Amino acid sequence: MPEQRGHHVEMAAPHPPPLAVDDRGNALVSFVLAAEDMPPGDAPLPVALVALWHGSRVLMVFDRFRQAWELPGGQIDPDETPRQAAARELLEETNHVPQGQLRFVGFASFTLAPDQHAEYGALFTGLAADVSQLFQPNNEIAAIRWWDLRESLPGRLQPLDAYLAELTRNTSSITRHGTAGG
Repeated sequence: MPEQRGHHVEMAAPHPPPLAVDDRGNALVSFVLAAEDMPPGDAPLPVALVALWHGSRVLMVFDRFRQAWELPGGQIDPDETPRQAAARELLEETNHVPQGQLRFVGFASFTLAPDQHAEYGALFTGLAADVSQLFQPNNEIAAIRWWDLRESLPGRLQPLDAYLAELTRNTSSITRHGTAGG
């Protein structure tokens, strides 16, 4: 520690930079690997997200309200688990269901604008059961797209969701091929 006139000066540890930040002041602060039934208790857990993969492409939705490409997901209802919410939101928003059970990845820690409140989102991943499902635009979602994480998408891309999709890329490879990165 640095000394000043014979006294020790406490230096606060710097906060690590966020993993991703969007143009509205929302931040993905960290990603917590924990048991699905043991969410962190320092902030609410109101949302569940799904990274659904088909080969090397992840399913993205264009949210009408936020005008951005995002992972499918949404609010966890009082009577459901994060896993149930993830599956329900995936079906409601995209008309897709996973092949088998969704795989829990971890908890995304967010700081959200405008009041900078903290909350968590449960992140799940899985493989698409059938990519020929017909999508019907609805009040919430205008379009869906299978994205390879590199190509440009028309309109605004939510960088927090893009980061989370990238996090699940290797996780879904384990599910698909039996080895990480395979």
